[in-house]
Amino acid sequence: MNFEKLTGLGIGSWGLGEDPKKKKDEIAAIRYGLDHGLSVIDTAEMYGDGQSEELIGEAIKGYDREKLFLISKFYPYHATPKLERQSLEASLKRLGTDHLDLYLLHWRGSHRLSDTIRGLQALQKDGLIRYWGVSNFDTADMQELFTVPGGEECFANEDLYNISERGTEFDLQAWQEEHGVNFIGYSPFNSGKGNTIRITRNLKIVARDHGVTPHQIMLAWTMRNGNVLTIPKASSVEHMKENIATQKFKLTDDELRLLNSDFPMPTEKTPLAVI
Repeated sequence: MNFEKLTGLGIGSWGLGEDPKKKKDEIAAIRYGLDHGLSVIDTAEMYGDGQSEELIGEAIKGYDREKLFLISKFYPYHATPKLERQSLEASLKRLGTDHLDLYLLHWRGSHRLSDTIRGLQALQKDGLIRYWGVSNFDTADMQELFTVPGGEECFANEDLYNISERGTEFDLQAWQEEHGVNFIGYSPFNSGKGNTIRITRNLKIVARDHGVTPHQIMLAWTMRNGNVLTIPKASSVEHMKENIATQKFKLTDDELRLLNSDFPMPTEKTPLAVI
């Protein structure tokens, strides 16, 4: 497989495109990100029942498509060759593009993985997608995927990952790295308004030392090892600026130890966390 490493900062879109009053600001935020070095945009047919893809399609008009890396996902009940193609064609139309860079099975369903892979390989052959992958898969799911013909072609797995949800560090991230599968971490602030992760004293201390917000520290933390693509949503230019600024500083070993004392590494296998 022609391996292309995905790391660093991308643009998430869960919740974007659903409020017409916010459309202008959301498009401006995406374009600001693209104008300042970001290239990966993650979406899904599920997000706003296609409204997120439509918003992104409008936002990327006029940009060099070859410099973008577009990701979308399909429902597990669309995970057959015929339905995958129908879902993809609808997503491409909403996005205003002729191909996706990465197409993900959003989560496991009842359809056989062999059928899902067969359909994805056909889409690849037709030039409609460059790579395919999965989302919300745990280690056992990935191991099973690799026993299916063609399963080793999986390019990426996208899971919940943030400073308070570190379960994938126990074995999944290492397994993916060993097997050449990119790890994409969604919801670096958890979901909603990003206020579900407790702001500890140590988070405040580290943020103060860098002259940034605790949420910027949370985001920088997800990128600390250089082996994760994190995809925060930004619905305003100001928020996008804050996200981009996290690429300009690095957390020290002492700071990481402080944060680990509040949000410790997993010491045993736990069920995969999802939102």
